[in-house]
Amino acid sequence: MIIINFTKAQEITKDRLRTERTPLLQALDIAQLRNLTDPVALADIEVKKQVLRDATQQVDSLTTLDELKAVQLPALE
Repeated sequence: MIIINFTKAQEITKDRLRTERTPLLQALDIAQLRNLTDPVALADIEVKKQVLRDATQQVDSLTTLDELKAVQLPALE
C-alpha cells in the first residue's frame, strides 16, 4: 500500500510552480527596466508579477492529487 503525504505533495507542487515562474518573473523584470518612463506599462507589469507571485496560493485549496498534477501558472497576456 502506498501512502501519499498530501502536505508534502502540495509543497512539491508549489516548488514546481516557483521553478516555472522564475524565468517569467525575470523577463518581467527586464521589461520593467525597459519601461521605467512609462507608468502605464509599469503598472501592467507589476500586476502580472503579482499574479505570478500569488500562483502558489491556489495549491492550498486543492484537495486531490489529480488537481495538484493539473495546476498550472495563470496565462499572462
